[in-house]
Amino acid sequence: MAAPGNSEAIEAWNTVLFDKFVRFRDLVELNLGKHGEVAMASHPPPTGGRVLDVGCGFGGTTLDLARLVGDGGEAVGVDAAARFIADASSAAARAGVKNARFMTADVESDDLGGPYDHAFARFGTMFFASPVRALRNLRRALRPGARLVKTVWRRRDDNPCFHLAELIVKGLVPQENKDNAPTCGPGPFSMADADTLTSILLAAGFDDVTLTRLELPLRIGRDVDQAIEFALALGPAGEVMRLAGAEAERLRPQVMAALREALTPLASEAGVFAGSSTWVVSARAA
Repeated sequence: MAAPGNSEAIEAWNTVLFDKFVRFRDLVELNLGKHGEVAMASHPPPTGGRVLDVGCGFGGTTLDLARLVGDGGEAVGVDAAARFIADASSAAARAGVKNARFMTADVESDDLGGPYDHAFARFGTMFFASPVRALRNLRRALRPGARLVKTVWRRRDDNPCFHLAELIVKGLVPQENKDNAPTCGPGPFSMADADTLTSILLAAGFDDVTLTRLELPLRIGRDVDQAIEFALALGPAGEVMRLAGAEAERLRPQVMAALREALTPLASEAGVFAGSSTWVVSARAA
C-alpha cells in the first residue's frame, strides 16, 4: 500500500515519467549508470549476500548486483512503479539471471522482506514525501552492520547537465501546474545538502555516514537536436514544461531556440556533454 504522501509521485512515475524514460532509455541508462558504477565499485555488496536495490527502475543495477553477489546470493529490486518492475522482470528473464527478483512496493510504508546484507540505490531515494520514514523502513529490512550505498544529485548549480536547461525554461515559461498533473515528489535535488542528507540518515537509524563527491561529464544528446528533446522531456526543465501544459506548448518554439543557442557550444563529434555532480553515500545500519 502506497503511503498517502507518495501516491501522486508514484502515479507520475508509473505513467508519464515511465513513458519518457522509455523514450530516452539509452541516455538515461548511460548517464545514471556512470555514477552507479563508481558507487558499486567503491562499495561492492558481499559475495553470497542478499542485497536490496531501492528504486531499481529498469533493473539494470539489480542485474549488476546479482552478478556481484554470485549464485549463492540474491539481488532484489524494488520500485513503487509497477511498469518499471514489469520491464525489469522481463529483462532479467531475457538475460537468464536466476538470482534476481523484483517487487512493486513503496519503500516508505511497505514490508520490504529481508533481512538484507546490503542495500543499494542509484538515484532511488530522493523522491519520498517522508525520507526519514522511508529510510527507517529500509533500515528495518537490513541486518545490523549492513551497508546502504547510494548516489544522489548534489546542488543544481553543480549539475549543468540539468540546470542549464532549467534556468532557460524557467526564464521563459510560467511555473504553474495548470493541468493539475501529478508531480514526481520532492525532486532530484532534495538530498543535495550534505548536512541535511547526513541528518536524515542518522535519524533513520544509520551511522558511520560518509559522502564522497563525484563529478563526471554526461552525454545529454548524440547531437543538439536530441539534447533539446531530452531537456524538454526529463529533468527539472522537462518537469516545468509538463506542468505548465498548454502555455508551455505555446512557448515551445521560443524555448527551443534559446536551448539551441545554449547547447550548441557543448556539442562535439562524440555528442553533447555537460558536467554532473553527485554524492556517493555509504552508511551503516546501526
